[in-house]
Amino acid sequence: MEHKEKLLRPKGNISRGVLLPHLKKTAEYETVVLKDVAEVRIPLSQHIGTPAEPIVKKGDKVFVGTLIARANGYVSAGVHSSVSGTVKGVEENANNGKCILIESDGAYETEPSLKTREVKTAKDLSLAAAECGLVGLGGAGFPTSVKLDVKDKQIDTLIINAAECEPYITVDYRECMDNFDDVLKGVTLVKNILKIPEAIICVESNKQKAIEKLLETVADDTIKIMMLPTKYPQGAEKVLIYSATGKKVPLGKLPSDVGCIVMNVTSVATLYRFITTGMPLVSKSLTVDGTAVAEPKNVIVPIGTPIKDLLEFVGVEGEVGLEIMMGGPMMGVAVADINSVIEKRNNAITVLKTEDKQAEGTHCIRCGRCANVCPMQIFPLEIERAVKNGRTEKLKELNVEYCIECGCCSFVCPAKIPLTADMRVAKQILRRETAK
Repeated sequence: MEHKEKLLRPKGNISRGVLLPHLKKTAEYETVVLKDVAEVRIPLSQHIGTPAEPIVKKGDKVFVGTLIARANGYVSAGVHSSVSGTVKGVEENANNGKCILIESDGAYETEPSLKTREVKTAKDLSLAAAECGLVGLGGAGFPTSVKLDVKDKQIDTLIINAAECEPYITVDYRECMDNFDDVLKGVTLVKNILKIPEAIICVESNKQKAIEKLLETVADDTIKIMMLPTKYPQGAEKVLIYSATGKKVPLGKLPSDVGCIVMNVTSVATLYRFITTGMPLVSKSLTVDGTAVAEPKNVIVPIGTPIKDLLEFVGVEGEVGLEIMMGGPMMGVAVADINSVIEKRNNAITVLKTEDKQAEGTHCIRCGRCANVCPMQIFPLEIERAVKNGRTEKLKELNVEYCIECGCCSFVCPAKIPLTADMRVAKQILRRETAK
């Protein structure tokens, strides 16, 4: 590889985690656009925090980029129409919560009031992220305007997450390859406006073309490229911060508390595009792949597109004998209904044949593998036992709050115990007990 002298080495080593098959066959597939959508249902809650508040009513004409629901509080995000057409109403959806239903006219006319933004201050930058409706596009969905509102905190490192460590998913890789200019200009903008001394774009070693593309394009000496070992869950926020800086984020603290801001690579490019074009976040790139997908693709779809439409677009018919997940095979959540819709924070649809699913769990053989691979160094089996035996007072002592729900414990368990699901339940129990 050229430019080796420009590559940073990780400062922290992820000693645990798992090695996974990459299965990234869509890496070199050109991204295609799905526009043939008759109607969209746009959820008011596509993020961590308070759902947005509708500002349109039945019969209203909207365009691509029209604000249809405003942010409702500090930790919230506005929602924009992803198509042009007519509002049919606000409905409660069992899968996505309250949604604004819009019938598309197929024209995709742009909202006439859209305009570029002048960003000179930190406040301008946070406001631009809010007006874009931007949330973390890597899966968490935390409102970006809040993340960039660092106030008096001293930030020394901007970390750009392009690790993309889950099998199948390649949309962030395509962002680096297809929109590298937007990525680098977005990184420069955020770094300069917030007066952050250094930015590090973190990419796993299995994405050599992306690393080379960024290395040959970056001209700013304060923007570095770091090649991370390909090991799951390298892209998890706390793991990434440790790899990039050697710093550990204490329990209950944010990355900004240790001098870092972490942004997904597509998020930073999207923010730059909004500032320079005025078009808010109205579409989403996803990888659709898996053992049941005959025609895997990277697809750009209007937010609010039914999963059913997307599956038909890639040649998946029906849902009998299939396991459909929103996200990748490690951290993805099972889709109960293919009439659910695509949200801002979705980056993949993984479709597996039922026979490829993990088998049902048997009795624990106390091998300790779950503890050996946990990147947060907790003991999943002990937590699972505490819940099973009703010893909820032990959960805090066992540090279940540190769990990042990466799925490593479930992946290596020879008894096929659904430990990650158990961790989620344990965290919910602890939150309820703490709230009493």
